[in-house]
Amino acid sequence: MLNLWLRQVSFSYSDGQVLHDIDLSVGAGEMVGLLGPNGSGKTTLLKLASGILKPGHGEVRLDGADLRLISRKSVARSVAVMPQQFHMPFAFNVGEMVMLGRTPFIRTLAGETDVDREVVSTALEMVGISELKERRFDELSGGERQKVILAMTLAQQPGLLLLDEPTLHLDITHQVEILERVRSLNREQGITVIAAMHDLNLASLYFDRLVLLKEGRIVADGTPIEVITEDILYKVFAAPVKVEPHPVTGDPHVIIIPEGSSWSSPDRPLS
Repeated sequence: MLNLWLRQVSFSYSDGQVLHDIDLSVGAGEMVGLLGPNGSGKTTLLKLASGILKPGHGEVRLDGADLRLISRKSVARSVAVMPQQFHMPFAFNVGEMVMLGRTPFIRTLAGETDVDREVVSTALEMVGISELKERRFDELSGGERQKVILAMTLAQQPGLLLLDEPTLHLDITHQVEILERVRSLNREQGITVIAAMHDLNLASLYFDRLVLLKEGRIVADGTPIEVITEDILYKVFAAPVKVEPHPVTGDPHVIIIPEGSSWSSPDRPLS
């Protein structure tokens, strides 16, 4: 388990500033969902948390240590990143793909060890894809590929798992499978999880804490009940929605209101 701390973090690309004075503390073992419109800074925040990007201002600390002072190899031994998409130009099978997660631990001349092979086997079992070990990665379905990428990140044995839209382009079945696996890892192994999400309802169901971004700033941070409200969502997304308790879990559930409806803002109840 690892904790993460961003203090007064700002970041700019060549075409403008993306994040502004971000203060965010994620405790060890938390499961946090990042929400916000496209371009709000979710992916950039994840890249800063992983050390891929360096803040233009402020600092990012992992278990109290400044990320800028930690080697990339050392960071990779404790922080794993699951990207939106993963393109492999070579015809690797699933076992070989998951073994890539052991790269930070494999000594160049010694090669993989029995320990590495055992870790890979365990990662495959944890994600439930042991039977795919000999299959070619490029022949798998989208949902199966996402599971392989998740297994590859788990082979790093991370204390902090960063996921960028882990359910992107997946059908409902695979969306639920991926998030159930991630939540189990969080609950059973205490892995700290931070995930950028687009689906508000999935985020409400699976994450204990939500952080909502707009134009590079945090506008809400709290439980789903505190963050997923009609007023907040209207201010951030400029789209009218109705929020009601989920009929089974009681979590906030977002209902989209079509254009032309008489209900057009949080101040106007649905007629």
